[in-house]
Amino acid sequence: MTIGAVLKQARKDAGLSQAEAAAGICSQAMLSAIESNKYTPNVTLVIALCQRLGITLETVALAQNFAIGQQKDFNQQVETLCNTHQYRKLLTFLNTDAVIDSIADGAETQAYYYYLAVAEFQGANNWDAALQNLQLCLANAAHTKTLTTLTRLATISAAYIKTLKNQQVSPTVQDNIDRALGGIDAARYTENLNIVYYLAALLYFHVKQDTTSAKVLAQGIHFTTSHNSHYMLANDYYLLAKIAQRLGKQDEAEAATKRSQLFNELFGEAVFADFD
Repeated sequence: MTIGAVLKQARKDAGLSQAEAAAGICSQAMLSAIESNKYTPNVTLVIALCQRLGITLETVALAQNFAIGQQKDFNQQVETLCNTHQYRKLLTFLNTDAVIDSIADGAETQAYYYYLAVAEFQGANNWDAALQNLQLCLANAAHTKTLTTLTRLATISAAYIKTLKNQQVSPTVQDNIDRALGGIDAARYTENLNIVYYLAALLYFHVKQDTTSAKVLAQGIHFTTSHNSHYMLANDYYLLAKIAQRLGKQDEAEAATKRSQLFNELFGEAVFADFD
């Protein structure tokens, strides 16, 4: 899927017309040309359009949510609070006795601790509590030959938080990344697996390992499109544009050549028109 097709899908998902999405950024005709792959946008334009469409680096919603108990309305409430990013309310909700009492098995326990970690991280900014809950999530993981989607998500989420906390990719974090991505092609595909690649790329971006981040993004984009999915592609291209933007602030002459070579090697084509 081309960047034009990705932006078109993201615009439709946001419920915006071409005129609304382009207003103050570019002409509607230019956006139409981008979406129909007749014009390759530059980095600045991609970033502006992604921001208009509500795409951010840090906010990710699951494609499919996990059940935390036997009560369907409880599961629906978790999904609603996550999708609307009401993480403080999610934290309060998850700590109610009724929710805790509804948990019936190991899979639901694992999902419960995963959501509790998300709520602590996003809603309370409590990284230590989030990591503790991710450890509990992983402790309740089923022992299977191939890691489940939820186990991979919890593993890469723990790696992500540790990287933010310590501002480095430690050997332990790298082991977590390798574990989360290891054998992913053989795993039963769900769209939530697309997130694993994205979070791995994002944590490398946060410690300015831009080349590694771009390589993981390229792998993630290939993984996503090979499964006929577009979920997370807008986030992938937005992060890729942010990488290109930061690389563009380095020594212009030498960096421009290396940057173009990197992106052409990874994608086999010019992803962006230029890096202004």
